[in-house]
Amino acid sequence: MRNLIIVIFISLVWQSAFAQLSQADLKYYSELEDSLKHISEKVFFSKKESSRFEANRKLIALWNDVLKNENSISYPFDSLKNDISLLMAPDKKFRIITWNIIKDDQTHAFFGFIQVNNSKTIKKSLFKKETTSHYEVFPLADKSASVKTPENYVGDPAKWFGMLYVDVIKSDEEFYTLIAWDGNDKLTQRKFIDILYFKPDGTPVFGKDVFKFPGKFAKRIMFEYASEVAMSLKYNPARKQIIFSHLAPNNLDPAMEGQFQYYGPDGSFDALLMKKGKWIYEPAIDIRKNKDKTDNIKKPEPNKQTPVYKPK
Repeated sequence: MRNLIIVIFISLVWQSAFAQLSQADLKYYSELEDSLKHISEKVFFSKKESSRFEANRKLIALWNDVLKNENSISYPFDSLKNDISLLMAPDKKFRIITWNIIKDDQTHAFFGFIQVNNSKTIKKSLFKKETTSHYEVFPLADKSASVKTPENYVGDPAKWFGMLYVDVIKSDEEFYTLIAWDGNDKLTQRKFIDILYFKPDGTPVFGKDVFKFPGKFAKRIMFEYASEVAMSLKYNPARKQIIFSHLAPNNLDPAMEGQFQYYGPDGSFDALLMKKGKWIYEPAIDIRKNKDKTDNIKKPEPNKQTPVYKPK
């Protein structure tokens, strides 16, 4: 029943957003969605790497045109969601669009945009100020290949550490928490807990010192593990925790320490809890305690699971 209520609520939210679009807008974006879908099939399913990247250049150009108009943020582009992540912030402040292309060497290149409903306070006179909203679009340029320490890196859209975002969490603080996936290479994959906030001028920034995690002074948290297994990383709103699989080397062999191609879930779970604007690490939690009905976390079955958005 709770799952049904959530689905109905999300549906009503999108219907409300649709209500703001005219019939002419709906027709216009529907046609653009068809064009995006057609190009996307070449981006994600062409056999040659050169063909995938050539199609991707056309996809980026079309997205640039589509997103120019602020009404585009109210259109869901549902038919694209199997291959492209489109995430709206809970407070509707922004929508982040990301996708990845797998290269022949099994590494990944990431692309995306942020649509932002920014607000600015304008001084009208000595005693009067007026807050106005304006719409902005920021293309995301992936610079991850040149970043040596991902957990300490802070970047803006022009210097973004590329990843595929799969969830957005809004706390009471002035930042957003993003959960993401990265296929990395043929040996390992990675998941991230990233942080997004906005400067006073509206510029998005990725990475912020909001974690209390043993042995880390991190601006984001990275989990790296074997490419053939799956780990759980999700937000549980009932517990106000980000719950994740504890990773360890196969058979707990000390010789494999730091060799992440041999890492995988060991069946236990840790968490991060939001307290006073910080994500606080909590080890070895009992996921059965106060378990939310929507929380379907189970002990991983590596041979039966695939990572989110794993390229075909």
